[in-house]
Amino acid sequence: MRAAALRQKANDGKRRKIDTVATLEAALDPAVAAKRAQLRYVHDSMPGITRHAARNGFDYRVPDGSLVRDIATLKRIRALAIPPAWTDVWICRDPNGHLQATGRDQRGRKQYRYHPRWREVRDEAKYGKLLIFARVLPLIRARVEEDLKRPGLPRERVLAAVVRLMELTLFRVGNAEYARNNKSFGLTTLRDRHARVDGSHIHLSFRGKSGNRYESNINDRRLARIVKGCRDLPGYELFQYLDDERNQHAVGSEEVNAYLREITGEEITAKDFRTWAGTHLAAAALRGFRQLDTESKRKKAIVRAVEKVARHLGNTPAVCRRCYIHPAILDGYVDGTLLEAMAAKTEAYLKENIAHMSAEEAAVTAFLRLHLAGEIEERRQQ
Repeated sequence: MRAAALRQKANDGKRRKIDTVATLEAALDPAVAAKRAQLRYVHDSMPGITRHAARNGFDYRVPDGSLVRDIATLKRIRALAIPPAWTDVWICRDPNGHLQATGRDQRGRKQYRYHPRWREVRDEAKYGKLLIFARVLPLIRARVEEDLKRPGLPRERVLAAVVRLMELTLFRVGNAEYARNNKSFGLTTLRDRHARVDGSHIHLSFRGKSGNRYESNINDRRLARIVKGCRDLPGYELFQYLDDERNQHAVGSEEVNAYLREITGEEITAKDFRTWAGTHLAAAALRGFRQLDTESKRKKAIVRAVEKVARHLGNTPAVCRRCYIHPAILDGYVDGTLLEAMAAKTEAYLKENIAHMSAEEAAVTAFLRLHLAGEIEERRQQ
């Protein structure tokens, strides 16, 4: 009965196989994503519809200054739910434009409204890119391990320390603009005052995104020596390195991303660590619940797993589920394919002993590879 229901659900879902190459291209190229979504790639420098304050709300005008009166266009604009506080609002004239609207929020930050089909393709692409990350993760870990052995505080050693801390804490990499304007910090923007080192123990404490407090305790003698060495350098930035002439340079997120590209030859960024962590931690949490026998129990297990991952990442459960957990993990738990695949692949891992990757990570990678190739979907429909 349950198998038949799952087959029917899969058929009704009209899921499609994902072409691996095209999906990964779309992860890196917005224009490719627009083409795959059968949309027109546009930019807000193109002539568009502008918004103007009026007595009963807002008027909308095309480039020649005339009012927009077309009912379908006005309905589309209302559906975009552009906040009243936005200024410099631009709205795409084409309902099939991949970018539907832009504007500035109250803090002057540029905001975007995209076409739902473009977001769908980009989400697929983002999670397709996750497989690239999983493939090169052992390379990153091996290189980080080697660079941590370097003497002194050269660029490679300090960047390796930041990447290792990123994995251990799951903290965001940091953004100089946010640190300057919002006084919210990430790893690369930490100040000396945010770190305390006592022997092999590191304590990090700072105000992060959305004003939340982030704290972590790490016990690692080698990392502690590096953090202490950085902290002892003049200046208020915590993570700095010394070049061949002993000049100091603060580490920024761009430098971390460049280091990751050097190692992998791929467009890997610091954010990929959090997406990978969210995905494999969710799989691990669900594996701990095993396969429950009713749909309501499975749904409750998913809620608990997402909440657990959200605590690790410092996000709300809603953001965590939407942005950091591959949807195939949750779908696979509901229909049993996730735990089945993980059990088989973990056993294979124990035989192969894949370097620089845990058994669960290897199993999740194998499951996602099958999903991307469409094989999981075929199994659901058998």
